[in-house]
Amino acid sequence: MISTHQGRFNQILRLSANGELLLNKQKIVIIGAGIVGASMAYHLAKRNQDVTIIERHPAAAREVTEKSFAWIHTTHRVAPEYWHLYDAALDEYHALQQELSELKIHWHGALTWGTTPLRDQPQVQKLNRKQLEALEPNLNEYPDEAMFVSEEGAVDPIGVTELLLSKAQEYGAKVQFDTNVTQLQQEDSRLVGVHTSKGFLESDVVVLAAGTSISELCNPLGFSLPVTSSPSILIRMKTTNKLIRTLISNAQFEARQLTDHTLLAAEDYIDESEQNGPEAVGKRAFDTLRHSLKDGNQLELESIKVGMRPMPGDGYPIVGFQDHIKGLYLVVMHSAITLAPLIAHLAASEIIDGKSRSELDPCRLSRF
Repeated sequence: MISTHQGRFNQILRLSANGELLLNKQKIVIIGAGIVGASMAYHLAKRNQDVTIIERHPAAAREVTEKSFAWIHTTHRVAPEYWHLYDAALDEYHALQQELSELKIHWHGALTWGTTPLRDQPQVQKLNRKQLEALEPNLNEYPDEAMFVSEEGAVDPIGVTELLLSKAQEYGAKVQFDTNVTQLQQEDSRLVGVHTSKGFLESDVVVLAAGTSISELCNPLGFSLPVTSSPSILIRMKTTNKLIRTLISNAQFEARQLTDHTLLAAEDYIDESEQNGPEAVGKRAFDTLRHSLKDGNQLELESIKVGMRPMPGDGYPIVGFQDHIKGLYLVVMHSAITLAPLIAHLAASEIIDGKSRSELDPCRLSRF
């Protein structure tokens, strides 16, 4: 016979599994307040966890997120074992938009030609020259054919990050800006907290969402991550009116409107030479757009910035608990704008429910 006390305990356990009672509340410290850290904070705080986000900058999204082209790009070529994540990314964004009415996503579609072929998908449409002229009337030249994915979109990377953080705070999360992490405190094989420039934070789980700084934080713990810095260039321009309706990616330029009066372009980083350094590459992109768009002479160059993207060794996300250090959860990825909301949702489930999500199996560190 089960005692009344034991029966009540079992009832609480059953309720906590279904209703996220305080019994299941963990102290979770997230390092990094970019799109990945903010997404993690939102999904963890929403499920009643005790969340603290640490960010070394005075505001969110001031590293690579700020300099992201922010294309929700789900049809570029990826290894088949990751297709399911890209296929689910759009649904996750739509679900997030249903939850957060303030979330603004530009679902204007993406138009590509003369670049790496897209992954074969039902939503990829082939458009002829006449259709292209109707879709993008402000181009000076048109290809005979281009690919259009109407379902894809783009976001304001700073705006979406700040929104996710503010919503996490409404659920009780705490954010410490201007705070440096000095050491991850390990006892035996478990992390027990984080030393910062503002004091010590005890933790049950530390989530590393620190972008290119993640390796530096892991090295003192006795393991290294195969993550390098991959620079990219973001060019921001002012325009008196809207010149691009969709997101355009071709061999000459990659550009979209952030607002009716702000146009963004993205370029690959080459080197630091005078001829091919970021300033030179950015100015060439600016000149290309001025000549490629009708009324392009109205464009005014506003800024050229380099973002240091965290790039795992094989180009795909690294997500999950570290196998030999309890309480350490890794989450680092390229295509962070596309994948962060979905992966954070799955990762939060793993952390809270204590069960591995098979969707994340291809993302484990153990594959290296």
